[in-house]
Amino acid sequence: MDIRRQLGLNVRRIRAEKGWSQEDLAFESGLHRTYISGIERGIRNPTIVILAKLAETLEVEPGELLERVRRNS
Repeated sequence: MDIRRQLGLNVRRIRAEKGWSQEDLAFESGLHRTYISGIERGIRNPTIVILAKLAETLEVEPGELLERVRRNS
């Protein structure tokens, strides 16, 4: 899977676990909602600085945003 897609899936999952909308995440992180949307859809290629900002806002380690989610078959 493309790393941008993986990042987007993880951001979306963690954001949803917090009960936040994209607008909530955008406000808390200081990013624009459409930028958050692009990240979640895997069409944005965020810098490491943006990755760190998202991780801090979501209260996770940056590496967690890049991990592949293992699913039971």
